[in-house]
Amino acid sequence: MTQQHYLPVDWLNPPENVQAVTTLRVGEPAENMADSDYLSFNLADHVGDDLQQVTKNRAKLVADLQLPAEPVWMEQVHGNTVIQLDERSGKKPQADASISRQKGVVCAVLTADCLPVFFCNAIGTEVAIAHAGWRGLHAGIISNTVRAMQTAPGDIMVSLGPAIGPQSFEVGQEVYDAFSGKDMGNAAAFRKTARGSYLCDLYQLALNELCALGVQEIAGGGYDTYTDETQFFSYRRHKNTGRMASLIWID
Repeated sequence: MTQQHYLPVDWLNPPENVQAVTTLRVGEPAENMADSDYLSFNLADHVGDDLQQVTKNRAKLVADLQLPAEPVWMEQVHGNTVIQLDERSGKKPQADASISRQKGVVCAVLTADCLPVFFCNAIGTEVAIAHAGWRGLHAGIISNTVRAMQTAPGDIMVSLGPAIGPQSFEVGQEVYDAFSGKDMGNAAAFRKTARGSYLCDLYQLALNELCALGVQEIAGGGYDTYTDETQFFSYRRHKNTGRMASLIWID
C-alpha cells in the first residue's frame, strides 16, 4: 500500500478483523485533464473527471488495499436512506449509508467536505458507513444507520472521518434554525459571525446525535478538508473537484 494515498481511521479499540481507511487527494497525475484539481486521486465518476482516469484510480485503490471486492459505490443524495449490503442487487443503490455483516463486502462513501462516519461492533461482525453532510445529518442519517444495525448502540464503535472544519464551514440562518429547532442542544455547534452568518461544527452535530442515541465509543474528527489542500478535496474550496473515498469492510 502506498501510504501517501491513504489515511488510517482513528478508533478507540477496533476489532482486528475490521479494516477502514479514507483516501487522500494525492495520486498519479491524470493524463488528459487540464483542470489541475483532478491531477490527483479522485475516486468519483460523477464530477467531470476523465472516466478512464477514475477507472485507473479505482483499480489502484483495489490493488493497493488488496480489497476483497470492488467497493459498493452508492448514488448519494444527501438523504437518510440506509441500505443493507448483505442482500444487494447489482444495481447502483441510491442511499447515503450502507451496512454489512458479510466478510469481503466493502462499504463506501465519497466525500469532499461532508462527514464520513464509520461504524463497527466490538466483535467485528457488523460494519457500516454514512455520508453525513448537514442535510443528511439533519435528516437523521446517523440515527437511521444506528437503528438499522443489529448491534445495540452501547456496543457500537464510531470514528469520524475528515470533513470541513468548524472554522471553515459558514452557513446561513436557515441551517442554524433547522438544527436548533430540532434540538436546542445543537445551538452550541454554531458560532455567529460579524456578517450575521454562522460557523457550523459538523463534528459536534454528529457527536450530539451519537451521544443521544447511546453510542459511547467515538473517536476521530479534528480535520478540515477546506484548509488542508494537500491531503483533501474540498467542494467549498473548489466546486469543480474530486472526491475522497472512505471504506470499511470485514476481513
